Amino acid sequence: MTIAATPVRARSFWGRARRCGPWLSVAPFLLIMLIGLILPTVALGFGAFGNGTSDIEAALGGGYRQALWGSLKLSVVCAVLGAACGLLLARAVLAGGGLLRRLVLTASGVLANFGGVPLAFMFIATIGNAGIVTALIRDWTGFDLANSAFSLYQFGGLVLVYLYFLVPLMVIVIAPALDGVRVEWSEAAANLGATRAQYWRLVAGPLLAPPVMAGALLLFCGSLSAFATAQAMVGGTVPLVTLQIANALSGNVSADHEGVGAALALEMIVLVSIVMAVYWTIERRTARWLR
Repeated sequence: MTIAATPVRARSFWGRARRCGPWLSVAPFLLIMLIGLILPTVALGFGAFGNGTSDIEAALGGGYRQALWGSLKLSVVCAVLGAACGLLLARAVLAGGGLLRRLVLTASGVLANFGGVPLAFMFIATIGNAGIVTALIRDWTGFDLANSAFSLYQFGGLVLVYLYFLVPLMVIVIAPALDGVRVEWSEAAANLGATRAQYWRLVAGPLLAPPVMAGALLLFCGSLSAFATAQAMVGGTVPLVTLQIANALSGNVSADHEGVGAALALEMIVLVSIVMAVYWTIERRTARWLR
């Protein structure tokens, strides 16, 4: 009986196809990255340096510097508060388990993606100057929230609105890390005479610190890049880089600084890239420790 041999050319073709399979499967994603991220970034670079360094200097000075500091301040405050509240909520929910866990995690997945103008309208209609809750509090207690120290249309109000979607995002990010902290570790520490505080300070704390930091960095990026909610709520009341970019795109810049919008956008890309690089580094270390 004669056994037909597979042609060498066919074997080499299928071998190359198997080797190229992973690249072909991610080719659509790479194409989207090229069209939606790399090419626009290159175009921003040309636009930002089209007039030499004058547009870059303008983006780092004057009112644009104030907007940069405003965005950084807002992002830091939202990241710290969102990480702390999300960590506490996730720990309480995961400890409860059962139906509560499923409900909160499902709701967090929805609320983490709820933002923009609808979110701003919801808060304005609820606790704005003419909101439903504001009117009820005024009618029942005589306290006028609209004339109090808190204002929804200032920095504190913007932080409150941002936390509405940042805290659920933190819950989603930190939940796998909390699940990775095993009960046996706490029991072993107790058997060795460690107190609860010592367990969290010496065992669980160092293990959870990297994912908490990574989650805080992710919230920082989310706050830094958010635009529609701030535009609908505060307009120009709170100086933010994203609002300045919108003004540049709408033509509200001087004629000799037409590239200032590109410089501001490039500035944001550099900031977010640095933060995300740190985030990915921390995530890799966390994944290795919690295996």
